Formats: sequence, structure tokens, C-alpha cells
Amino acid sequence: MTRPTARVLALLEILQTGGTRTVADLADRLGVDERTVRRYVDHLIDLDVPVRSVRGRYGGYRLAPGYRMPPLMLTDEEALAVLLGLVAGRRAGLVTTSVAATESAAAKVRRVLPEALGRRLDALLATADFTAPARPVTTPETGVLLKLAEAARHRRPVALTYTAWSGRRSERTVHPYGIVAHSGRWYVTGADSASGEVRTFRLDRIEAATELPGSYEVPVGFDATARVLSGLAEVPYLHEVSLRVRGTAEQVRSRLPAGIATVRELPADAAPSAGSAPSADSAQDGGPWVRILLRAERLEWVASVLAWLDLPFVIEHPDALRDHVRALARRLADCADVVG
Repeated sequence: MTRPTARVLALLEILQTGGTRTVADLADRLGVDERTVRRYVDHLIDLDVPVRSVRGRYGGYRLAPGYRMPPLMLTDEEALAVLLGLVAGRRAGLVTTSVAATESAAAKVRRVLPEALGRRLDALLATADFTAPARPVTTPETGVLLKLAEAARHRRPVALTYTAWSGRRSERTVHPYGIVAHSGRWYVTGADSASGEVRTFRLDRIEAATELPGSYEVPVGFDATARVLSGLAEVPYLHEVSLRVRGTAEQVRSRLPAGIATVRELPADAAPSAGSAPSADSAQDGGPWVRILLRAERLEWVASVLAWLDLPFVIEHPDALRDHVRALARRLADCADVVG
């Protein structure tokens, strides 16, 4: 869609807000001269849009009473944003509807677009590819997501029917502080009546949500995203791991997938001694240390994470992790010695 056509649609949107608009006002808002505004009006009239000319000192243009803009009159950029948003949301696993509903929505948008623009978007969607693999969809109820979002915005308690990862079903009242999307899933975090603590709940495990009377206050400075990530890092797994790593908290977090670990800064005197560090040199270099707490089903996976960190570290527990680190080191050394 050309820039003049986009401005014709922008003119129609302005007139749609109601009232009479002077030519000078329209020219200023559209960034064109008054003669161009009159040409745009003529174009709308040619499209059977009932634009009325109002004469007199306060004259200008207005739409005939009762007229409503046809739906989805989109510019090229707007149409591309809508369709790519649907595709990207589905691939990220964040669409709260079925795949069929997503495809149906995209088809409806496509049908109301001008033929030339539709062909160009079809070509893009047919040829575009993505480096990140599509995530499996764990679809929460759309009504649950919207109800919780509304409750969080207006600070209303919500009664939930929830099934935990263990399969235990419970009824509880939650004060939703925020909604967070992470790794293809939606979460709500807030004060939980059952535990008396701030908890995080997966939306696809919520069977029902009912808004309750009352109100509450969100703690000052509460960060919903940080709370969800820390909650995910505390999910119980087979092994609990504690490590000290030399580096800043920001440096370490940037090398770890979000949500797998809790990273805490340590005081300067908490650095390990030369005898307990990976090497005397690395312990005496100075610099900050952090403690990493994480849970994992497989310790060999933790060993690979430590290799990826590429920072000096000390294993606090479990001792079994040391054997996995040594085994990985031997495998890497053996591969490095292989001559192609």
C-alpha cells in the first residue's frame, strides 16, 4: 500500500472519531497541505465513503451520521504486523487458542486485504523460515487468561481450581500480581491463600477462575517476571546443586537459560581458598564470586552447563557432581587429541 493510500486511511480514521474537522486541522495532522487533504477527501468519496462538506466559518469535513469504517482497512505495515504476530505467537507456543483458530484468524485477515497486498504477504509466509524451532503448545483457556489479566489490572481476588505438577487438585484464592509468558507457557504470580506466600501457577493447569469481590495492593517494586523465573528455578527435581562461581551475577545470568537457577552475589571474603578452587591462579586472581543454586534431574547436564559457563567454579554439593565433571573433562580432552 502506497504512502498516499495510507494517509487516505489515516484521514478516514480521523473523521471516524466524530465531529467536523477543518481542512487546516486535517492538513496539520496528516502532514500534508490543504490541497492534498481535499484530494484525499475526493478519493474517499470515490470509494463511496459518505464524507460531508460543511460550509461556513467553522466548516470543514465530517462523516455522515451512522457511518462506520469497514473492518480491517490496514496498511501494508499493519497487515504484516498482524499476520506475522499470529505466526510468531503460534511458533512461540504463546497463542491461547487452537492451531485451527489461529489459522482461521489469519485466513480472515487475508480475505479482507487488497488482492495485490495479499499476494505479497502469501509469498512472505510461504518462503520465510525461522531459526528457532517451534515450541509445543500448552494451551490455557482463553477465558482464564483474560479473566486473570483483568483481575490483575483491577486488583481483584480470584478463586482458582488448580492441578499441581504432582496431580493434586486444590481450590485456592489468589491475588494476581502479574501475568508472564515464558518458554511457551503462561504463568500468573501472586499471593496464595493456601500457602500464605507469593506463588506462581501455570495457566494451562487452571481448570476454572472466578473473580471475587474485594481488592488488594501489590507490594511496592514487585517484579512479576523475576518472581516467575525464581519460582521456576525452585521447582523440585531429583538433585539439588550448589556452586560458587567466579564472576558477577549479571555475567553468570547472561550465560544461563532464564529460569533454571538462582544466582546470589557473595561478599568479598566468601571466595574459596587456593586449595579449594579449580587452581591456585584462578582463586588468587580476585574478582567477585556468586553462588548458584539449581535443581536438576541429571547431573551430567549440570556438568555441561558448567563447561558452557567457562568460569572458575567450586562444587559445594552434591559430591557426585564432581565425578560427572571429571568424566566430561576426560571426554573433551580425548576428543581434542583426535587427529582428523
